[in-house]
Amino acid sequence: MAIFSVQARATDAASWAELARTVEAAGFDALHAADHPGSGPSPFVALAAAAAVTGTLGLGSYVSNAGVREPLLLASDVATLDVVSGGRARLGVGAGHTPGEWRAVGRERPDVAGRVRRCVAVAEAVRALLAGDEVTVDTPDLAAFAARLDEPRPVQDRIPLTVGTANSTLLRWAGAHADVVGLTGFGRTLPDGHRHEARWREDQIEAQLAHVTAGAAGRSTPSALEALVQHFAVTDDAGATAAPAAARLGLTVAELLATPFALIGTADEIGTAVAAHERRWGVTRFVVRADAVGALAPLLPRLAGNGSTSSALD
Repeated sequence: MAIFSVQARATDAASWAELARTVEAAGFDALHAADHPGSGPSPFVALAAAAAVTGTLGLGSYVSNAGVREPLLLASDVATLDVVSGGRARLGVGAGHTPGEWRAVGRERPDVAGRVRRCVAVAEAVRALLAGDEVTVDTPDLAAFAARLDEPRPVQDRIPLTVGTANSTLLRWAGAHADVVGLTGFGRTLPDGHRHEARWREDQIEAQLAHVTAGAAGRSTPSALEALVQHFAVTDDAGATAAPAAARLGLTVAELLATPFALIGTADEIGTAVAAHERRWGVTRFVVRADAVGALAPLLPRLAGNGSTSSALD
């Protein structure tokens, strides 16, 4: 069974509320908000507003930049969202890639290893704070002293954790500790500080999943695997529709259509692809952008029931 969520950003009150209602009514699992301080809305304020007009929809940041977020403040935001939503908050974290976001809070972006160390430290600290523990950390990557989250206490006993990454070390950590491993397929950050190279080829995806599997060794319940779908289209000509994105990313059309990061084709072709991604990669969860909601919503009942084959789409 495939599970679909939506990542979106609030631009005004009316359209955001309408999107939240539409996403919930269509059967999406969650509404996520990106977290880019200074170039996008506050995810937790937006998600609290979405909580007010929905009743069952999961709500979370996708994902919070652990490089510029402090554990106590992040834990407080997540716990508050859990309270005002009646227990629907999700915790999403990533290592952070945009240099400008670090500089804006008075830090220089560390190297990859430093960003990963801080992400792990922040994730562990936030989890401990949400569990009611006192946290003291004093390392070059993170400092917090006798931090406690006395109020508000979250409604859920354990808020689900998603780690969004393509980094090998963080994939292993996520495989060991996260509820959901959010596969982004992001490679090296490009000079604009926002876009990335794509690690979407078959051997690259297999290498990423091998790190998750290694981290999950010994877990009784492994992490769910979730792909960030960056190209979605319902079309009778998948090849022509996929060609511009494939050329831009340096992939063949066949390579693009084989990844879980793009769902392009007829309803049946998309259903077949979703089932194939589950069989081949173990990916059972997908996050799409807001512009995919209208076309995807009518397909959700069929996709959610597709199991491990495409026969349910017939």
